[in-house]
Amino acid sequence: MRAGFRMILEAEDGITVVGEAATGAEAVAAASASRPDVVCMDVQMPDMDGIEATRRIVADPSVDAAVVIVTTFDRDDYLFSALSAGASGFLLKNAGPEELVSAVRVAAAGDALLAPEVTRRVIERFAAPGVRNSGEPSRNAAGSPRVEAAPPDSPELSTPVSGTRIQVELTEREREVLRLVAGALSNAEIAARLHIGEATVKTHVSNVLQKLGVRDRVAAVVYAHRHGLA
Repeated sequence: MRAGFRMILEAEDGITVVGEAATGAEAVAAASASRPDVVCMDVQMPDMDGIEATRRIVADPSVDAAVVIVTTFDRDDYLFSALSAGASGFLLKNAGPEELVSAVRVAAAGDALLAPEVTRRVIERFAAPGVRNSGEPSRNAAGSPRVEAAPPDSPELSTPVSGTRIQVELTEREREVLRLVAGALSNAEIAARLHIGEATVKTHVSNVLQKLGVRDRVAAVVYAHRHGLA
């Protein structure tokens, strides 16, 4: 799979493949050494799985890379564990070459790579009240990893502390941008919808994340749906 991904990406203008890794530990080391803009991360790898590797890459202050998890759509346990670890998006293993290239470009631009179907799953799981998550995969009766939902305002999603009511002062334009982010629109799509520049959208998104006190667009989506802003 790695060889195929490399061949597809190296054929594209503006994309340079700076490294490959066969294990999670190698991925962490390679990210630290090469400082990529985007990391395409498999989940099931020897030595260290992709979830833990993602967590370490995101936590490394010397690396500013968006991590795109390569997974299968029906594995919700991987999906939610990866979100808690700081992944910026997801790509299905059966995705075509165009989807792979688009995913890399979207992640490099700072957009969250979440298809509407995935966004709905995230909202249903993370925004549901009264559910908990330790941030680590637990095991079901069959021994398979299982991740339960994060509680409202869970630290794993970098939202405010549970049980507090925080008044967030967003401008009308910021609320409008947040609603579109919650609808899984990219910065370019938001710019087209609102007839403003993409740089302006990025500024609004940055301001929204700062005001909400959340880490990324994924957490902003969950926050918006929890608090009736979407």
